[in-house]
Amino acid sequence: MKKLPKAVYTIEFRTAAVRQVLAGKKIAEVARELGIAEQSLHNWIKRHREGKLAIGKGNAITPERMEISRLKAELARSKMEVEILKKAAAYFAKESL
Repeated sequence: MKKLPKAVYTIEFRTAAVRQVLAGKKIAEVARELGIAEQSLHNWIKRHREGKLAIGKGNAITPERMEISRLKAELARSKMEVEILKKAAAYFAKESL
């Protein structure tokens, strides 16, 4: 089973999520609306209180990047299958002689 890439959210997205919680919304409700894990939101709130929320990569994973990753993995798998088939064909060609 293929492991999904770690989601990276922009600073603006994190800050907006934290603001919603600080405005009085429940953490579970905000997390569900934004499609993120509650634990991530807990961590962001903690980092906001420590003044460290802005630290991070800030590169959001776009659908295009997800598709590129999926296609690269599929290409690598196909190349491996081709190599296996070449070796099998060579093996059976020798055997039939």
